[in-house]
Amino acid sequence: MGQPNSRTAAIREKAKRGDGSAEALLADLLRDLFGVDARDLAINHDQYSLNSLNGFFEADGKPYFFKFHQEENEEEMSGEYYRADILAKAGLPVDQPLMMSTLPGEQILVYRRRTDPRFSDALRTLDGLHDKQMARQAVDAERRLNETVLSVYLRTLHPVTPDAVMKEPVHRLFRDRLVTAPKGTYPGGRLESFYVGKTFEFPGVTLSWDSLSKARFVINGIEYRETLGQLFDAAHERLNPVRLADSGGVTAHGDAHNANVWFERREGRASLSFFDPAFAGEHIPTLLAEVKTTFHNILAHPYWLYDPALAEQKFKATANYQNGRLFADFDWKLTPVRKALLETKAEAMWKPLLAALKQRDMLPQDWRKVVRLGLFLCPTLVMNLRAGATSHNPTSSLIGLSVAMMVGSEPDEGEDLMTRFLATIDPEG
Repeated sequence: MGQPNSRTAAIREKAKRGDGSAEALLADLLRDLFGVDARDLAINHDQYSLNSLNGFFEADGKPYFFKFHQEENEEEMSGEYYRADILAKAGLPVDQPLMMSTLPGEQILVYRRRTDPRFSDALRTLDGLHDKQMARQAVDAERRLNETVLSVYLRTLHPVTPDAVMKEPVHRLFRDRLVTAPKGTYPGGRLESFYVGKTFEFPGVTLSWDSLSKARFVINGIEYRETLGQLFDAAHERLNPVRLADSGGVTAHGDAHNANVWFERREGRASLSFFDPAFAGEHIPTLLAEVKTTFHNILAHPYWLYDPALAEQKFKATANYQNGRLFADFDWKLTPVRKALLETKAEAMWKPLLAALKQRDMLPQDWRKVVRLGLFLCPTLVMNLRAGATSHNPTSSLIGLSVAMMVGSEPDEGEDLMTRFLATIDPEG
């Protein structure tokens, strides 16, 4: 992954071995960048670090937490990682790094070490054991964070040019993963390396990419209008940065999934704060600003994206392929806390944000499509969902691709979780 001169790419690759070689390289990097002698360096191997690495070290007797995000071909992409001051200046609750490097291939942030859990870990606990008091605190904290973020969006919402939008690093999470840099070849990037030409194993059936990409999904009895191939093509076209200026731009974190959010509990009340603003920007397309947090904090749970082995134990799933249709049946569903978070995200964020866009004549006619395509790319390109490729198995692969279809495509008829969500946030509803 990455270019040969990307030291962070080399560290991520060696970390998979667990033989200490990554720690040695990381210690050298910290010494070269910041002049610190890192001791007791430990790399975390957690399920949320899909495209990043984090961990702890001590220097001069003080404890630190480090994190870096690394993308393929990052040296050839436009924009800059880690404009950490943007969010603080906008009034968002964000941890400021004590040390920071934005050099290509050597981009890393170092923070003071905290004892608070990440919000992702707190919610993971609630998925398995629903504590009503803790869940209430978590949802209340989420609502307050959304209200704060929304106020920043409304204050910073402004017309943007295609050129300004194109320079934002947030596109590395979406369209840049569909193409191969530097020419932008499509299909390319992760789409090509993860799926094109591959074989897919599901519980009960094995399909080629050619068959799967053209299949109509029938998920728990509901047939969906578009195919995987059509959704990827549509995302490549509509999420092109030059076409995303039509909804204006805002100052946003851009990647505020809950593994980038601290969860603080003090005296019966919880609060949330951001860190790792790798994709922060001042001209982020408004319709993309909340996509990552909506998907990864809610629809990716419980278990199927981050804990596929557990999903295989918890859920029953079967697949059948007939006459160009993939029938997927499974018992995965959102847990009570995730349902509450989805309702909060709809009411405290999406509904008033879309209403403001409509009021300012900045809401595209096809806003539902833009939101759906952004949500669709979240699971499909954040990691390889093909069984056997990395950590996924036939059960989690079927659930994952089905959830991606559910968020990306309208059903032929009837309603599902996503159509109800979109109806709730529709400013004309």
